Amino acid sequence: MSSTSTRPIELIPTVQILGTPISTLDMEQTLEQLQKWIREDTPRLVITADATALVIAEEKPRFQEVLHKASLITADSVGVIWAMKRAGVKSPSKVSGVEIVDRLCEISSRTGIKLYFIGSEPGITDRAAEKMRLKYPGVNIVGTHHGFFPADSDEVVAQEIARTQPDVIFAAMGMPRQEEFILRTMEITRAKIGMGVGGSFDVFSGKTKRAPKLLQALRLEWLWRLMLNPSKISKVKSLPKFVRLILTRS
Repeated sequence: MSSTSTRPIELIPTVQILGTPISTLDMEQTLEQLQKWIREDTPRLVITADATALVIAEEKPRFQEVLHKASLITADSVGVIWAMKRAGVKSPSKVSGVEIVDRLCEISSRTGIKLYFIGSEPGITDRAAEKMRLKYPGVNIVGTHHGFFPADSDEVVAQEIARTQPDVIFAAMGMPRQEEFILRTMEITRAKIGMGVGGSFDVFSGKTKRAPKLLQALRLEWLWRLMLNPSKISKVKSLPKFVRLILTRS
C-alpha cells in the first residue's frame, strides 16, 4: 500500500463515530472543499461511509487504518446520520457517493476538471460514462476501466490511468477493495482525489434504478436496494450490530 500521506482530516469539521472522524460538511460545502483540493497538488483519499463500512472497520483493523488515511469521510447512510445526531450534531447531512459523482460531472462540464471512472463489470462503466456525457454535455470523463482485475495488476492499471492525467478517480470496486486500490496507486496516478463510489456506476448506467423520491425522502433507499438485490441482505444484517455498537458506546 502506498505510503503517500494525506493532509490531516482534522482540517475538516468532524464528529467521531466508532472512532472514525465523519465530516459534518453538507453537500455544497463538501463540493467546495473537493474543488479546492483539485486545484492543489496533493493526492487525497475521500471515503463515503455507511453503517456497514464502520462495522467492517470494527472487525478489520486494516480497514480502520485505511479510514484514518482519508482526508474526508462523508456520511452516506441513514444509520450514520442517526449516530451523528446522537453524538450531538444538530442537522447532519447525507453526502452520498452517487450524488457527489453526479454533481462533479456537472461541475466538470463547466470547468473541464478531468474525471476517470473505474470499476463495476465490463461494459457497465463505459455505459455509465456515456449516460453522464448525455446528461452533462462537455463533461470531461478522460477514461474508463472495468473493476474485474486482480490486485497484482493494480500498478499496470494505474499506469494506464496516469496517461490520462485525471484530477479525480471514481472507483466502484466495493469496500475496502476500492479504497485500497486508490491508496496503493495514488503515487502513480497522481489524481488529486480518489474516491470509492460503490454501486454508483450501476445506477448511472441504468443497470440499477435509484429508489423513488418518496422512499429517498423517507430514508428507505436501503429497503429499495434490498428489494432489487436480495444478495445485499448482508449489508442490512450489519445494521443491528452498528446500532448496538453505537448504543453501548454512547
